Amino acid sequence: MRKLTEEKLRSERERLEKMKEFEYRYEKHVLVCGIDEAGRGPLAGPVVAGAVILPRDCEILFLNDSKKLSEKRREELFVEIQEKAEAFAVGVIGAERIDEINILQATYEAMRQAIGKLGLEPEVLLNDAVTIPQVTTPQIPIIKGDAKSVSIAAASIMAKVTRDHMMEEYGKLFPEYGFAKHKGYGTAAHIGALKELGPCPIHRRSFIKNFVVTG
Repeated sequence: MRKLTEEKLRSERERLEKMKEFEYRYEKHVLVCGIDEAGRGPLAGPVVAGAVILPRDCEILFLNDSKKLSEKRREELFVEIQEKAEAFAVGVIGAERIDEINILQATYEAMRQAIGKLGLEPEVLLNDAVTIPQVTTPQIPIIKGDAKSVSIAAASIMAKVTRDHMMEEYGKLFPEYGFAKHKGYGTAAHIGALKELGPCPIHRRSFIKNFVVTG
């Protein structure tokens, strides 16, 4: 990571301080966990949820909503989060289950899975805009939370990078679809391949019925 000037470093630390508003608001809760997901919209592949508990005094520069970061920056932060977090986990729900219970319920299932794999029991959950059913831990849904909370931003990055890595591996298994490039989203190239070749095992049948007959 390139060296920052004192002014830029001060500015970045001030931005991060603002992103700790919710963490400070619930500071009496020792274990504050951020929750976010990646992959609700694609035509193929899993939905992935991240759960991250950061130490109170943790500083991770450039932590932000994963969609606002370059791929290189996300990869760097993905490693740093794992090094500095008190606990982190991801939940993964595949295409077949998404088709079975719908994407919203699959997203909730991925989030519950991630929480259950943490190894620590969080005292409060900071969620990006949702309230997760069947979870007894107190929850705080925050609209655009991945840009307002460092914990949710960290969870966003864990989910996004994990899913991207999975889609790159699927790209090796099914190279004709170009998953490594578009990550399963409905690009023109992806839809063209889908119409020409039909679906592969990781396509969400409930998502592609406007493009192909799935039987």
